[in-house]
Amino acid sequence: MKKVGLLVKEISERQIKSRLKGSDSFIIVKYSGLSSPDMTSLRQSLKGANTNFFVVKNSVARRALKDSGLETVIKAIEGPCGFIFVKEEPVETSKILCDFQKGHEKLVLEAGMFKDKVLEKSDIIALSKLPSKDVLRAQVVGTLNAPIRGLVMVLNGTLKKFVICLDQIKKKKTS
Repeated sequence: MKKVGLLVKEISERQIKSRLKGSDSFIIVKYSGLSSPDMTSLRQSLKGANTNFFVVKNSVARRALKDSGLETVIKAIEGPCGFIFVKEEPVETSKILCDFQKGHEKLVLEAGMFKDKVLEKSDIIALSKLPSKDVLRAQVVGTLNAPIRGLVMVLNGTLKKFVICLDQIKKKKTS
């Protein structure tokens, strides 16, 4: 029969591996010095962005990352670290983290992964400054719509001038 501590480590490792498979990206943060209410506040704000904050022992995290073929981010795991697993787009999550970090300097962004690309701290901050996917889509649609709208306005102006011209001819002939 296995010891409880060993069982907990195995379960944690399985959870990390399954979350790595179910997430497009993840971010590693250091949370040392954050109070319990601050951690709760961070978890709640991240939950709204469809992300999970997961704290695990470093040895378990390193083993799970190594088994998943993500050795490039193992160096970021030093001291009390937490994983933030992002299921959708990382822009909203990085905005939440950067906003939270402004009021809580003890939260430190370490590294992360997006698809197959390693994210450094500067990359995460750059992601937080991007507009959301919906805003980008609206900008693309607006850009594609602009030439068509311009053509419609030009044609509308030409038709207006033509109608005014016909009206003037009509008035001349009737007078």
